[in-house]
Amino acid sequence: MRSILSAGLSGLLFGLGLAVSGMINPAKVLNFLDLAGSWDPSLALVMASALAVTAIGYRLVLRREAPVFEMRFQLPTATRLDARLLGGAALFGVGWGLAGLCPGPAITAAGLALPQVFVFLAAMLATIALYRWGTAGPLLRNRRA
Repeated sequence: MRSILSAGLSGLLFGLGLAVSGMINPAKVLNFLDLAGSWDPSLALVMASALAVTAIGYRLVLRREAPVFEMRFQLPTATRLDARLLGGAALFGVGWGLAGLCPGPAITAAGLALPQVFVFLAAMLATIALYRWGTAGPLLRNRRA
């Protein structure tokens, strides 16, 4: 129960930070990405401050033997750049540039009840479902054999 409460409070804090920084406003994000037009550099400061907080936070938290509400840390183990990672990053970037939203801000922006946010969330969920169906299909077929 404490783990769920901690995750919920972390998500609430993250969403509040997104809202305060303006990252849930697709127009603000698109202006940040428009280097040749009406460029808005304010989100660069948001990203830089998030990177600084994360870098310091990782150093402090990883001094512990384990997280407060879990048995062990769950950190990524992959160290290589491969086609799957680069393709996913490119797809993420294209989607962010076209819509002005990425998953975290889109979920937070759902509270604004903007139609384009719901279209983005529906497309995101459909893509996740297609990916899971595509990757789970071969696994299920191999189990039956």
